[in-house]
Amino acid sequence: MTTTLDIPFARLRAAYDEDGWCPVPLRFDKAAVELIREHVDSICRERRPEVVYEKGSDVVRAIHGCHAFDDVCAALVRHPQLVALAEALTGKSVYVYQFKVNLKQAHEGAAWPWHQDYAFWSEQDGMPRPDAVNIAVSLDDIHKENGPLAVIPGSHRLGLLDLPESADGKGDWRQHVSADLTYTVTAHTADALAQKSGKERVMGRAGSIHAFHPSIVHSSSNNISADRRALLLITYNTVDNAPPNPTRPEFLVARDTAPVSARHDDRLGVEADEQVLAG
Repeated sequence: MTTTLDIPFARLRAAYDEDGWCPVPLRFDKAAVELIREHVDSICRERRPEVVYEKGSDVVRAIHGCHAFDDVCAALVRHPQLVALAEALTGKSVYVYQFKVNLKQAHEGAAWPWHQDYAFWSEQDGMPRPDAVNIAVSLDDIHKENGPLAVIPGSHRLGLLDLPESADGKGDWRQHVSADLTYTVTAHTADALAQKSGKERVMGRAGSIHAFHPSIVHSSSNNISADRRALLLITYNTVDNAPPNPTRPEFLVARDTAPVSARHDDRLGVEADEQVLAG
């Protein structure tokens, strides 16, 4: 169903500015989640550059740029609630910079080390400022044992941390989507930040929605459970912040910087997330 709930944009923007992330009091309904899962599973069975595997295996780690060739993913990035949320959190018109689904298969999904997304977008693509937002949609129930995202609140206000003087493999995009990331935040730095500011796990039922800042320090652990963890991520960038001359593949860095037009799709219903409202 489609909800008439008014999103408290001012409260969300205040939390986002302060902490660098926030849960959203909306969730996609069961039918929408099942439909998105079906399309994600179908893409995972394809052999194409947008599908990335765990190191040394055929286990799918992530899929990228699906909104460019899949109709449900294309409809999702135009969802009126998501577009309105992105515009409210960035304060400007936005376009879809990146689309991906990170998958941690049961017992096999490997960790992501501590890092900041903006390090890749700044150093690799030339994005001028971190004036973008990641909207995360949980496609599975996410709990502490299946590799949830962990974030350090407030770390988005510290700028880019631990950038290497030179990055080996800088021109190879595969090192930007694998477990061996080109740009990471050291465990020493992350531990010191967590000691000061704490650490939060981003968990919730399938369909849950969260937003987090491009510069927030985050990671995720191995999936040690029998439950898959799939997290769909749409990065909306402000139109005036588009990289001038991106060179990485288009499924990682969109070339179309026209403002995204919101469009309702009956297949993608949302409802109030009572857990977030209660919190």
